[in-house]
Amino acid sequence: MGEFIQQVATGLSTGSVYAVLALAIVLIYQSTRIVNFAQGEMAMFSTFIAWAFLGQMSFWPAFFVTLVVSAAIGAALERFVLRPVEGAPVLNSVIITLGLFTVFNSLALWRWGGVPRPFPSPAVFDGSPLVVGTVTISRLNIGIFCMSLAIMAILFVFLNYTKVGLAMRAAAENPAAARMVGIHVGQMLSIGWALSAAVGAVAGMLLAPILALQPSMMFGVIIFAFAAAVLGGLNSLPGAIIGGLVLGVTQNMAGTYVSPHTGSIDITVAFVAIVVVLVVRPTGLLGREVKRRV
Repeated sequence: MGEFIQQVATGLSTGSVYAVLALAIVLIYQSTRIVNFAQGEMAMFSTFIAWAFLGQMSFWPAFFVTLVVSAAIGAALERFVLRPVEGAPVLNSVIITLGLFTVFNSLALWRWGGVPRPFPSPAVFDGSPLVVGTVTISRLNIGIFCMSLAIMAILFVFLNYTKVGLAMRAAAENPAAARMVGIHVGQMLSIGWALSAAVGAVAGMLLAPILALQPSMMFGVIIFAFAAAVLGGLNSLPGAIIGGLVLGVTQNMAGTYVSPHTGSIDITVAFVAIVVVLVVRPTGLLGREVKRRV
């Protein structure tokens, strides 16, 4: 029983990072109906920016400055790269995000090289692990889980209880009607991309102490983040959270109990579970079918 609880706790920590990155993916999809394939590389690039700032200041100032810079990058991408192809076939936007994937990865490789670099965690995450009976949880895992919950709570309050958040939701749901009531839809899209880039940066900074900072660090993680977003429902922010947590726990359990000596079996079992869910419910766990009148 102790080992089971241990694996659940570790899986929740991993899944919370998937959930944060899935939230970033869903934020952009809800705003623009674009699946941003560059989300992981944007998060990686932002983490390198944070690493550069850490040479000049302590962790938390660098953390918040990075969020501002990442948000500015996200807004600029929407305004100058994505907006010109608004109304074009969806494939155009897909190709652009794939191009951004390559651009951010190449820039990081050119500027910082491919050698893995250590990335510090906040001092509050250091220290002896928490021991409850036979269950041992590192402070870093606890910190990752708590920070992820904080990000989710902030997004929930922002989108449901602020004027800007409600305007963003209205612009995403019905752009034409939003324009009629005076909402600047283009501005809302920029804010959506800015918010998504900042949330992705948080995920990158949470993962970097575990994975080591390098241009390829998000390659595997982004696959699970996309899977979490699809599992929960691409049009549901709560679904992204649940999808990430379920995927993290499932992956960890599979690696421990199904075949502990086969490294890839946890990935296989996790994705089989997703396929089963989507066969039963194609819109995801909390997704809803969008009906259009013609």
